[in-house]
Amino acid sequence: MRELLPAAPGVFAWGLVTGVAMVKAGLSIEYALIMTFLAYAGSAQLAALPLLVTVAPLWVVALTAIAVNLRFVVYSAAMLPHLRHLPPSARVGLGYLIGDIGFAKFSALLEREPNYPHRVAYFAGGASCNWVLWQASSVIGILAATTIPVEWGLALAGTLVLIPLLVPFCRDRPALAGVCVASVVAIVGHGWPLRLGLVAGIVAGMLTALSLERLLQRESAA
Repeated sequence: MRELLPAAPGVFAWGLVTGVAMVKAGLSIEYALIMTFLAYAGSAQLAALPLLVTVAPLWVVALTAIAVNLRFVVYSAAMLPHLRHLPPSARVGLGYLIGDIGFAKFSALLEREPNYPHRVAYFAGGASCNWVLWQASSVIGILAATTIPVEWGLALAGTLVLIPLLVPFCRDRPALAGVCVASVVAIVGHGWPLRLGLVAGIVAGMLTALSLERLLQRESAA
């Protein structure tokens, strides 16, 4: 928990702006509270909100939320070797708590100390801290949405805290290429309907990273 606290202001700002956005988009307080506790995924919530407001087809809303959250599949796969010995119920609970900051801290710990003996406790402590910060700020944002002005720029504060976490993952060429391609495609498709530019950027970035990684592996084998 102590290692997660430096990121607390960013997490709090990100949760606050997500809570505000849900209510300002037209969700009732009850539905916004249900969404924040069930989804626990700010980026997916913010991506799905405009689609819900415009009554987009359900498959488009689901596809957008899944595409935005595909990184959690990668996180889960990376953590499986360290959690495989736990019972299914414990793995499901820890899977629900996975977040960007918690995973980044957990990965950094294992890079520093590959044989760290208390890895499950470390992740559970940090992820629980992140969950409490997020839910507290999101609930505050939902309840105080009518009094918090959008001019505060809270979305920028929440985004800025994610940038230092993204940079270390770009040390290898496939990841960096994937980020660059995803960014360009998402910007070019910013005006596309139903947020399809975001989905296209994610897919293009993933395909670029995977293709380059396989190419480098073949060159290394040769």
